[in-house]
Amino acid sequence: MRRRRYTERLLLAVLPVLLATCTGAKQPSRLFTTWPAGASPAEVGKRVAENFVVRKFDYQTNPRRQYVIYPEVCTWYGSLTVAELIKDDDLQSRLIRKFDPLLSSDASRISPNAHVDYRVFGAVPLQIFLLTKEKRYLDLGVGLADKQWDKPSADGVTGEARYWIDDMFMITAIQVQAFRATGDRKYLDRAALTMSAYLDRLQQPNGLFHHSLDSPFFWGRGNGWVAAGMTELLRSLPAGHPKRPRILEGYRKMMAALLKYQGQDGLWHQLIDHPEAWSETSGTGMFTFAMVTGIKNGWLDSGVYGEAGRQAWLGLVKHIDQDGNVSDVCVGTDKKNDLEYYLTRPRRTGDLHGQAPVLWTVSALLRE
Repeated sequence: MRRRRYTERLLLAVLPVLLATCTGAKQPSRLFTTWPAGASPAEVGKRVAENFVVRKFDYQTNPRRQYVIYPEVCTWYGSLTVAELIKDDDLQSRLIRKFDPLLSSDASRISPNAHVDYRVFGAVPLQIFLLTKEKRYLDLGVGLADKQWDKPSADGVTGEARYWIDDMFMITAIQVQAFRATGDRKYLDRAALTMSAYLDRLQQPNGLFHHSLDSPFFWGRGNGWVAAGMTELLRSLPAGHPKRPRILEGYRKMMAALLKYQGQDGLWHQLIDHPEAWSETSGTGMFTFAMVTGIKNGWLDSGVYGEAGRQAWLGLVKHIDQDGNVSDVCVGTDKKNDLEYYLTRPRRTGDLHGQAPVLWTVSALLRE
């Protein structure tokens, strides 16, 4: 009897490994650590972060731009996380020094407007605080996070909520960063409540999201903001949080839908469910970040999603030049109830909307 029980336990232990071997499935450790020449996440991430750190702010070159804008914030946050993970102290120092003018001469370039695209700025000083422990960065970031909840709606959601899918990253990013910097659960509660409300209102039966209530198209980058926002929140939301099951349900439903629409080149299309649309890199980067993070954290089955995540990264790398510029990035896009509007949007190279998600994906691939 004892020998029989031992044999049963042994079979239970080795059977998953045997099945993975027989079906050719790769384990996450191999999927995301062994790369062909030129595809190493550390190498690519270094190149893309170096590309960002030497750029001027848009307000310095564009007379119409008054403030630091959200694509700069998203790329800065990604660059800081990459520099930390590859242990590049020099790059990290230069990224932090880039902030100096915004604490003094250029402080007016931080928008005071009550708008999610501007409030997200706080994610950067909060990340710098996590690295330096300097209170001035904490005060700035937390101040913006708290102002976002100055006038909440009756259901407790920020009054800045527009119920555009972009918000699902913009609001989440600063509130989760405020939690990471302070440990105060109220920031997680805010983000989780808002994310749940958006999921209940905006997620479609197929798991994807229309760009807005009056723009019924599954735009790639718009859906990318959702995937990235849920992922950032789930990274910090504890297992016992009452909103976690709802958010995890929405996340998994979305990932299952994305798996069906991935192109042969590893990328997703400008309009996700339109195979005739062009392969677009910013949405792909966000989906890859979400998928890789889910696999590594056990939210997704590596046997089902692992190869998709790997092929997405390998596909993205082909769109990054030696100077760290990402190509085939959809330009900034307002909502519009017009199919051709989305299908014919221009593509850019080096647009920060595409640079940032590559850095997030690098961070996901490098994290344990």
